[in-house]
Amino acid sequence: MNKFIFRLLFLTLPIFTNAQDSAKTNNQPHWQIIPATGVPEKREDCSFVEVNGLFYLLGGRGIKPVDVFDPKSNTWQRKGNDPMEIHHFQAVAYKSKIYIIGGMTGGFPHEKPLENIYIYDTQTDQWQKGPEMPAGRLRGSGGTVVYNDKIYIVCGIQDGHYTGTVAWMDEFDPETGKWRVLPDAPHARDHTHAVLIGHQLYIAAGRVTSMKTQQIMQLTIPEVDVFDFKKQAWITLPASANIPTVRGGGTIVAYKNKMVVIGGETIEQQESHHDVEAFDTKSATWTKWPPLVTGRHDTQAITYKGKIYIAAGSAKQGGGPDQSSIEVLQP
Repeated sequence: MNKFIFRLLFLTLPIFTNAQDSAKTNNQPHWQIIPATGVPEKREDCSFVEVNGLFYLLGGRGIKPVDVFDPKSNTWQRKGNDPMEIHHFQAVAYKSKIYIIGGMTGGFPHEKPLENIYIYDTQTDQWQKGPEMPAGRLRGSGGTVVYNDKIYIVCGIQDGHYTGTVAWMDEFDPETGKWRVLPDAPHARDHTHAVLIGHQLYIAAGRVTSMKTQQIMQLTIPEVDVFDFKKQAWITLPASANIPTVRGGGTIVAYKNKMVVIGGETIEQQESHHDVEAFDTKSATWTKWPPLVTGRHDTQAITYKGKIYIAAGSAKQGGGPDQSSIEVLQP
């Protein structure tokens, strides 16, 4: 072949610098940064919750504003500030309000668990200091779900990043303000989220954080634990169902019958994880999904109208640089 023609053909071939570029060219599912109007406050150790078609980004280190994203117009709007520094929590929505149960406040490594529930009214942009947490069961950085008009918090840590990881599970009734203690999870873990699929709560990933023994990120949890609300009992799935990429600080969402674990951090790498892995609850198998554009940990994701959204979080293990971008995936 003529050298000039060969060189011309080579220059016109597509060059894939990474899996994201290849996916875009082949029209495969991939994460995309949304070119939004407005910029939310950069933050980590925060939550991201959908209420009535709007996405609320709240909490994080320091006192942060509530930033609201409209997925129809791809626009951010700034609301009022959080009532205090609140971080390390998985917020949940209930009747147009956002509930923070089991968060923490203060600085590393002895962050203190919140003594009360905090409630944000999305209609009025007002905060309310809610009922006290159960005596002797204060903790942050656990998983939270809503099931049959009650809110459940599972696992967490009592003393910031220092010590005190627990397997506790508690039920809160937002209508009566009453608490009920449920059976402990099979594994104590923190820096974890939970998700509801059908009548079962799934909790995966996370770790036992222990600066007391100089093991902040090392003690990760591979097992998946499941609480059946109808049977009121826990099981641990077989070792074949362990999460492929073991990590803490990731977030979990439900997508159809799948538990999707997104991002996270480990001691083995400086960058936050780009990994996204989905567990099919029907076949009990894991599948590797497209990686995030920006690896991130200690934030939350949203499933909305067939798409998955994630915003904020930290791009490196241990914290910083905080992110303000928002990504979307349509599986």
